[in-house]
Amino acid sequence: MAVQNRAPAVSSGGYKIVARNSDRGEIYLYGPIGADWFGEGVTAKQFADDMKKLNGVKTIDLRINSEGGDVFAGKAMYSLLTEHKARVVVHIDGLAASAASYIAMAGDEINISEAAFVMIHNAWTVAVGGADDFRRQADILEQVNDSICDVYVSRTKKTKQQCKDWMDAETWFTGKDAVANGFADKVVANMKVAATVRDPAKFKNLPSSLLPRRSAALATIASLTK
Repeated sequence: MAVQNRAPAVSSGGYKIVARNSDRGEIYLYGPIGADWFGEGVTAKQFADDMKKLNGVKTIDLRINSEGGDVFAGKAMYSLLTEHKARVVVHIDGLAASAASYIAMAGDEINISEAAFVMIHNAWTVAVGGADDFRRQADILEQVNDSICDVYVSRTKKTKQQCKDWMDAETWFTGKDAVANGFADKVVANMKVAATVRDPAKFKNLPSSLLPRRSAALATIASLTK
């Protein structure tokens, strides 16, 4: 399917890997990366097991509509894709945020729908324990952020400081902005996919167009009554 903007219907929370023929395979990451609090999402192990279906294909179409999730699951998926012998064509159909944006960088070619978004930010975690435990977790997070930043730098050809600043600020790129800044190669026509997030509270700078309808309406009312 290369860069076409039409695809078989998949639910907004769908994930599947399928070999379309002996030469081409397709991956849908439509939902959380890693198992989330709701028991949904694709784990790195499941992804690795399902990737075996694509042994021998020459091209993989990776379609993404995800607000992200587990950074380590994302890093594992990224590695599995970059190590595969096939050419990887990424299609950002709605949203590639957080860990999903990192996975998207595995593409030899990255296409993004006009109304889609890419979001990059620093990794975060929940920790318990004493002072030493928190220091150790902080060190791990800094190492993770640094390795993710290096991938963005390699893809975009921007400076490390620029990519770090974007991550620090939680930066959202529209389709055109993603191409202008090197996170994608081409803007394509919109998919019939709604890019929304289930937990807006996780994000600092969430575009209003990605708010669930009720939250968007409340935000509009709040702005009008200030």
